This record gives sequence, structure tokens and C-alpha cells, in this order.
Amino acid sequence: MINTHQVVADTVAWLERAVIGLNLCPFAKGVHVKGQVHYFVSGATTPQALLQDLIEELKSLVALDASVRDTTLLIAPECLQDFLDFNDFLSDADQALVDMDLDGVLQIASLHPQYQFAGTLEDDITNYTNRSPYPTLHLLREDSIDRAVAAFPNAEAIFETNMQTMEQLGQSGWDALKVGPS
Repeated sequence: MINTHQVVADTVAWLERAVIGLNLCPFAKGVHVKGQVHYFVSGATTPQALLQDLIEELKSLVALDASVRDTTLLIAPECLQDFLDFNDFLSDADQALVDMDLDGVLQIASLHPQYQFAGTLEDDITNYTNRSPYPTLHLLREDSIDRAVAAFPNAEAIFETNMQTMEQLGQSGWDALKVGPS
């Protein structure tokens, strides 16, 4: 049985300590502080069930004004535990955006406990920029991204800065953040 409250608490701790605390996403703090991040814990145990939850959360996000809900973290603690399976699922997720005529309106970012960038080793510390406590789909509004990027000087440098941050932090520094599942 999923402890929804614990899954959300673990995800918020990761968001506050790693994403915001290390400034991995300079845009995250504003929406977090304003309470505009929606956390949805999926009970899905199959990709098909997760896809249905994704479709519902996409509908919910576009139905609300950004001032109420700017972004959604769809957390799947019991589904797609293997990163390669999760990565394969992303094509279905992107196809849902197209099928719903939301491509260009919303986008989906991927976060996973085993996240691995192409061309890196599994234990490369730079992979941790996208490592969340649970498999997670981050649903973002394109308009919000555009506004944030326009307001942030050198947004294209975020990726490189994050790599440097992680290399300086190292594995022991990451472990000290205690941002895994409880």
C-alpha cells in the first residue's frame, strides 16, 4: 500500500534540498513558495494505468490558471522502477501531449531514481541532477518556461552549471542531503 503522504513528503524534501537547495532549477523556488506545485501520487502499477493518470493530470493542469497550479509532479512510486522502461514510456507520454493537442502548450520532463544521461556511466554524479526519489513526470507549462527563461540571464548555461555543482558536491555530498525515499 502506498503511503501517499510519505511519497509527497519525500518528494518535497528532494525538491527543497536538492532542486531548490542546490539551485538545479532556478525557476523552482518561485512556484514552490507560491504553492503552485501540484503533487499527484499515482497508484499505477502498469504503464497503461500510469498513462491514464498522466492524461487526467494533463487535463487538470490546463483546466486551471497558472496562478493556481503552475506545474504538476506526477509521482509513480509503484510503476516503471527500471529506468529503461521508464525512458521507453516517455514516448507514450509525449504522444499523449500530441493526441490531446497540448504539444507546445505543456511539456513533460522526466525524473527517476536511476536517471542516466546518454553517454554517462550509471554512477556518474552528473546524473543526479535528474534523480528523484521516485519515478516522476514533471508537467510544465510552455508559457511559464518561456517567461522564466526570458527573466533568467544565461538560461542555456543551467545544464553546465548543474554538472559543475554536482561534481563539486560529489556522492558523499549528495548522500548527505538525504533526498531518497524514506
